Amino acid sequence: MLEIEVDPEINLTQFHESLAEELFSLISADREYLSQWLVWPKYTKTVEDSMGFINSSIVGFAEGRSMSCAIIYRGEMVGVVGFRDINRELNSGEIGYWISSNHQGKGIVTKSCKRLIQYAFNDLGIEKVEISVASDNSASCRVCERLGLKLECTIKNAENLHGILIDHVVYGIHSIEI
Repeated sequence: MLEIEVDPEINLTQFHESLAEELFSLISADREYLSQWLVWPKYTKTVEDSMGFINSSIVGFAEGRSMSCAIIYRGEMVGVVGFRDINRELNSGEIGYWISSNHQGKGIVTKSCKRLIQYAFNDLGIEKVEISVASDNSASCRVCERLGLKLECTIKNAENLHGILIDHVVYGIHSIEI
């Protein structure tokens, strides 16, 4: 099982089956908040749904096409971060993340993403990292800017979020820019 230390208070732990109940509880406690920017929380109705995510994460990692980790802050799961997509043809990876509402504003996501970018460049041999966020999600845009990612483009109507078409902005960084 993969463990990545971010700092003395934050670790990234690759998902495994024993985390299913904790993941489901975290989602359930913050479902309304998470649904502001994410489609999937309303479909996560049981521990088995969280187990399905974990199992697909394990397979994706084994196949080298994704990597999902629990963000562990002071011994407690507070969110998720990882590579939603690893594209070996393009030698790139797209980071996705979310964090519980009561842990926002502490720098946890920024530190976790920074460490994940380092891991991508140094350990996975990836040359480019991207993050795509809803254009109106100012908190996530600020995370990308703090990480030194450059705004590359806007994709119109990139996602259907509960019946509303939203635009995404894509940020990126190359290994030679660090």
